[in-house]
Amino acid sequence: MVKAIVTDIEGTTTSLCFVKETLFPYARAHLGEFVRSHATDPPVKTLLEDSCKEVGVKLDTEQLIQQLIHWLDEDKKVTPLKSLQGLIWEKGYKQGDFTGHLYQDAAENLKVWKAKGVNLYIYSSGSIYAQKLLFGHTEYGDLTSLFSDYFDTHIGGKKDKESYNKIAQKLVCSPDKLLFLSDLKEELDAAREAGFNTIWLTRGSTPDPQAEHRQINTFDQISLKT
Repeated sequence: MVKAIVTDIEGTTTSLCFVKETLFPYARAHLGEFVRSHATDPPVKTLLEDSCKEVGVKLDTEQLIQQLIHWLDEDKKVTPLKSLQGLIWEKGYKQGDFTGHLYQDAAENLKVWKAKGVNLYIYSSGSIYAQKLLFGHTEYGDLTSLFSDYFDTHIGGKKDKESYNKIAQKLVCSPDKLLFLSDLKEELDAAREAGFNTIWLTRGSTPDPQAEHRQINTFDQISLKT
């Protein structure tokens, strides 16, 4: 029996279109203004310094903005960029420019599993702050209380086995009692190598019964029995 569920966000609980067509363009449009206005704020200053470390050279503010936009356009999973995106999205959520998208089947089943005593966790390449913003501003209300903890790339890359080893250790739970949900095979491969149960979400397409991981296209098809 599964004791805890670790779920991805993009393409799993949440539409890829929301991320690609709403969140990313909003961050891109406001990134330059945000960095110029907050470059000396301690949290932002630290993230800009971390960005310089990523490229191995000191950049001025305008060069940093161009580097961040380049990473964003290339959909690079760079930790300081992801953290900056979260800070920018905060304004959009609070102003009501958009709400966090969540599939109805995901919202309903997450509530049911939580009520049954199953611990729920998020593991996404987006920053923990951005994760909490999304789940805190959904059309179903603030769902952050459903989750026991959140993980981002500070714990490691999502395609690396060691990241899932660290998550299991932090949860003090045997990997064979953990279920990881994602829409990306490489992430599922890494989780399985670490001993996790895995399910592959194929939103909008027909599941392949021959796939290396069990495929489903809705949370309604998930069983917590292993």
